[in-house]
Amino acid sequence: MNGKSEKDPRRQLQGYTSKKKGQAFETIIAAACRAYRVGRTAYIDKTPEPMRVIGRGQKGRFMAIFEKKAQPDFKGTLSGGLAICFEAKSKEGDRVNQTAVTQEQKEALNDHADLGAVTFVLLCMNGMDYYRVPWRIWRNMKRHYGRMYMTLEELEPFRIRFDNTLKFLEGIHEARL
Repeated sequence: MNGKSEKDPRRQLQGYTSKKKGQAFETIIAAACRAYRVGRTAYIDKTPEPMRVIGRGQKGRFMAIFEKKAQPDFKGTLSGGLAICFEAKSKEGDRVNQTAVTQEQKEALNDHADLGAVTFVLLCMNGMDYYRVPWRIWRNMKRHYGRMYMTLEELEPFRIRFDNTLKFLEGIHEARL
């Protein structure tokens, strides 16, 4: 051994798979955002990661570092002028932990909610089930469920449709997020 710790191939594969599923979910959300934009229902964009270029690599590639922690994934405006801000998470298993949202994302979602924006966590569970959990529920999981996670059964009231596109804004005004 040369002093470097060896990487666990199972963890590497799990990380790679999680990243790809997250990217696929964000592609689904982006397609829905385009449909909402075309239909003049909302204008929502993916929040770019705050990066700073530190140099150029081979073949014109840039080297960059993250300047600060990630913000919520999507922000925009609904028809009528109401702001919207949400985090997207893709998870496997039978539950989702509150800690899936980072402290920085939590603070930003709280700030947006306190200013009157529509805020929620958009979930894809096991690659096929979609949920829109209001931020007021997510941030108070302990009070609502007695613990810091939600099960698939508890997510069920927040299920949203996927019918050619993800209908994550369906009923948004009635939901009072």
